Amino acid sequence: MFEQEGNRERIAAVTGASGAIGMAIARQLAAVPGHDVVLVCRNEDKAVRCVQNISHTTGNPRVRHELADLSRCASIEALAQRWERPLDVLVNNAAITPRRLTHTPEGIEMQFATNVLGYFWMIEVFTEHLKQGSAARIINVASYWAGGLDLGDLEFEKRRYNNDTAYRQSKQADRMLTVAFARRLQPFGIKVNACHPGDVNSTLSNNLGFGGHESPDEGARTPVWLATSDAGGKHTGKYFEHQRQVSCPFGRDSAAVESLYAACRSYTN
Repeated sequence: MFEQEGNRERIAAVTGASGAIGMAIARQLAAVPGHDVVLVCRNEDKAVRCVQNISHTTGNPRVRHELADLSRCASIEALAQRWERPLDVLVNNAAITPRRLTHTPEGIEMQFATNVLGYFWMIEVFTEHLKQGSAARIINVASYWAGGLDLGDLEFEKRRYNNDTAYRQSKQADRMLTVAFARRLQPFGIKVNACHPGDVNSTLSNNLGFGGHESPDEGARTPVWLATSDAGGKHTGKYFEHQRQVSCPFGRDSAAVESLYAACRSYTN
């Protein structure tokens, strides 16, 4: 486990931190000595309650929140512009599973915008902050429930929208983008890995018609392990389940990985 380095705390940002798994990730990180944790949330009331809960539970006063809509590039860019410190750990966790086809104000299909572009934009705009960090790491919370990516129809303009299909596609994309960014950020010593967080009963899983047999804390275990353990600092571009590396067929298709990266890049302002 990392501990305080010199006179500076390790700074970690967790997106979607007011959700079941996100809050558990933030709480577990805050419990690790020497960590300053920032909850990136969309709803301020929920964010304030989560910060209070985590600070009280862990005894860590260095927990705060920032507001951002992860489905909108401009909101993420504004967050990065407000950010005045290095960033050591970025946990991309925010995800949604709307049952009906919905779009952002910019006209982007909502699940693709949040679950895929949100991850992409957070990494892109926080790269400079991560370069300033110490042994920086990015953890993309993905899923084993992944597949069916259609590079020719990322926003369901040709296919009939189904939230389960859209979710599986988005989690495949997150695993592929992990490989794309691992290659690009390796020269700077920034590690990028993806993981399945576990089967947790949450709003997200309920919208897909599932329950969940694991607690939020069990679901947070692998992301936090990647954020704090020696193993997380040793690997990059890999996919993990239950704290074990698992072969990912999606990341091995280099042509598809680069096509997806280019497609996501085209959405950047």
